[in-house]
Amino acid sequence: MRRRIAPAPSAALAGGALAVGVGGLYLAGLLLTGGETDAGTTVWGLDIGGLSREEATQRLEKHLSAIASRELIVKIGDRSGKIDPRQAGLTFDTRRTVDRALHTGADPVTVIGGFFRSGGDVEPVVRADEGRTRAALEKLAKTYDQTVRDGAVTFDKGRPKEAMPRSGYALNVDAAVGTLRTAFADGKAGATTVLPTRETKPKVTAEETRRAMREFAGPAMSAPVTLTMGGERITISPVVLGAHLKTHPDPSGKLTPKLDSKGLRAAPEVARPLAGITGPAENAELRLDGDRVVAETDGKVGQEVTDEALGKAVMPLLTQSGPAARTGEVATEKTQPKVTRENAAQLGLTEKLSSFTVDFPPTEYRKKNIGRAAELINGSLVMPNETWSFNRTVGERTKENGFVDGTIILNDRYTKAAGGGVSTVATAVFNAMFFAGVKPVEYGAHSFYIERYPEGREATVAWGSLDLRFNNDSGKAIYIQAQATDSSVTVTFLGTKKYDQVKAAKGPRTNVRQPGERAGAKDECEPQTPLEGFDVTVERVFYQDGREVMREPFRTHYTPRDKVTCN
Repeated sequence: MRRRIAPAPSAALAGGALAVGVGGLYLAGLLLTGGETDAGTTVWGLDIGGLSREEATQRLEKHLSAIASRELIVKIGDRSGKIDPRQAGLTFDTRRTVDRALHTGADPVTVIGGFFRSGGDVEPVVRADEGRTRAALEKLAKTYDQTVRDGAVTFDKGRPKEAMPRSGYALNVDAAVGTLRTAFADGKAGATTVLPTRETKPKVTAEETRRAMREFAGPAMSAPVTLTMGGERITISPVVLGAHLKTHPDPSGKLTPKLDSKGLRAAPEVARPLAGITGPAENAELRLDGDRVVAETDGKVGQEVTDEALGKAVMPLLTQSGPAARTGEVATEKTQPKVTRENAAQLGLTEKLSSFTVDFPPTEYRKKNIGRAAELINGSLVMPNETWSFNRTVGERTKENGFVDGTIILNDRYTKAAGGGVSTVATAVFNAMFFAGVKPVEYGAHSFYIERYPEGREATVAWGSLDLRFNNDSGKAIYIQAQATDSSVTVTFLGTKKYDQVKAAKGPRTNVRQPGERAGAKDECEPQTPLEGFDVTVERVFYQDGREVMREPFRTHYTPRDKVTCN
């Protein structure tokens, strides 16, 4: 008997048909869509729909390369610049971008869905080297960072000028790394990317700058100012005023004017008329009557204008208008002479302590330099326990100070320099100090011996390296007289003797060394005659009440003076 097979239910038939249909779609999808981009797929406007991986990669490579080579326009504060993205380590990853556009999944939903969708715009994949991006930004910051500038008012040749303020901007490199990467990924041609910065605001605002111009700078330069003193008048032009006038911000950011009173006082337009009206006090002129000191003339009261007084007189006039309102009186101060006919004896200036004369071969440069040094030293007053300095008193030996070029010793040879011959005056001062019995503080002999000076009792000076100084330990004031002729200079110390007498005792030459011989320099050669080098000790011997009370040695080392010939 045959078994009867019942027919399948309708639902089962339908399910089977559906299974066959889906399977067919899946197989068809794998064949038709695998490895291709969806129709209508674009990357920044480039259509790569329906292309294979290789085709899409080739087309996209060319497209993205052109975009990646465009410089990025950036802004730092109010300044614009450009960055080459390639140098900043920013590029597009073409293959990964194509992978993003392709549908290579094997699951049925992905494969079958390819029949029913169209492509869209795909964002390109960005590859970034953060180290290179940071380096590019740091390089950009060096060029485009902007320092803050306060508003200011300046003066140029009698005219006021305003400088408007500006904010300072410093690129925030850490934050800008991400900003630059995002801007590159957006790919918008010609777009400006504002990079993050740290801003510094100026303390002096534009409004304050305009106020200072309106209320002070403009009026200050509008006309000259006139100063009066003792019936005399000095007119100062805006050009001179502006050269010594500045504005400075106070802590609140307000511009306040400041006058360089010292510089203004030294300006020729002010200094010349002031010199005719004012002058320093002059000490009484002293002379010797035998060994006793008498006053030849009395002291003279001086009149001075201080820097502070000049500033106080000028500043209020600068904001005024009209000749009358811009005229004011400047206060003067009287200065008293230190030595007068009445106080000379009280200071102890009663007798000659010492005097020494040095002769020299007369030459024009010696007459000029020795005379100038003597002029500057003459009348020096050294109070008890005060230290006197040759360099401080005479000043630097320059043409501006009244000295000319002459022969000096430098590096054991003769050469030319301003102030040659001044050591003659130093030697005269040294010996006057020696026989006055006061305390030496700093001194130095010439490197080799010069025959016209006493052995071991001579001195030289050099600005900035060697001075001649002594301390007045006599207990009374010392007054120094210095007079020069065409062939000699005499230095005399006046005061009150601490010792009855001071003498010199010279020992023999020791450690004698013979000179050599050498050719002189090709340029400006100075010939030298040879002289032996040696050591010598001179003792300063002090006497009181006719007997010796103390000895003090002065040891000097002289190098040989080589013979120098000039060809």
